[in-house]
Amino acid sequence: MQSMLQKLANLQYIDSRIDEITQLQGDLPDEILDIETEIARQEGKVQRLNDELKDLEVETRSLELEIESSTEKMAKYEEQQLAVRNNREYDALTKELENKKVVIKESHERIEAIALRVEEATEELGVAEAQLAKEKERFEEKKSNLDRVVDLTKKEEDVLRDKRVALEKEVDERYLRSYNRLRNGLNNGIAVVAMKDGAALGMSLPPQKQVEVRKKNKVVIDENTGRMVIDQSFFDEARKTFNL
Repeated sequence: MQSMLQKLANLQYIDSRIDEITQLQGDLPDEILDIETEIARQEGKVQRLNDELKDLEVETRSLELEIESSTEKMAKYEEQQLAVRNNREYDALTKELENKKVVIKESHERIEAIALRVEEATEELGVAEAQLAKEKERFEEKKSNLDRVVDLTKKEEDVLRDKRVALEKEVDERYLRSYNRLRNGLNNGIAVVAMKDGAALGMSLPPQKQVEVRKKNKVVIDENTGRMVIDQSFFDEARKTFNL
């Protein structure tokens, strides 16, 4: 049984160190994901504004051509009016002239509206590009910090995870299930604790429980937290074994 208790201590010791490594990364992974989302949003906005400005440029050019064409046709209609032979032809040309005046007027109005929108969109684009540049700078900074932490700890973490996989195969399935259930249900992930000065995590144990822990021949459960309580010597041995 002592061998099983030692394996549980080893498992907890390894998991606690993996947790420490994860904590070193802090919120960086989540922050990076948030920044990536914001970058994608700003890139989409920049793209939409650029597309809109291109479309407005094309529309402006089309309207200018329409004005040019209508102006030429008006000159032609006015010249034709001088040569008409009856009122019906004159009235028809007059109607065409009025239509072209409307086209020219509406085209000028639309060009003015486009110019205002181009000014607004250009300003929005500048803001979006500045925000995008800022987010990319933040991303590089956060990513650099995370990469630095990962570089410092990756080798150790890989070794620990390999050892954990091997340990899981050696731990009795009943204890392993209980251990994993406790770890997943506790905020600090500590399922196995050492008894120190008659207490576990600062909570005093009943005298009978203390005696059972010192015997080192069974898994003792802390009635207050449900955690497994073992003798400190098992964790001392784990520290020597893994040199963490």
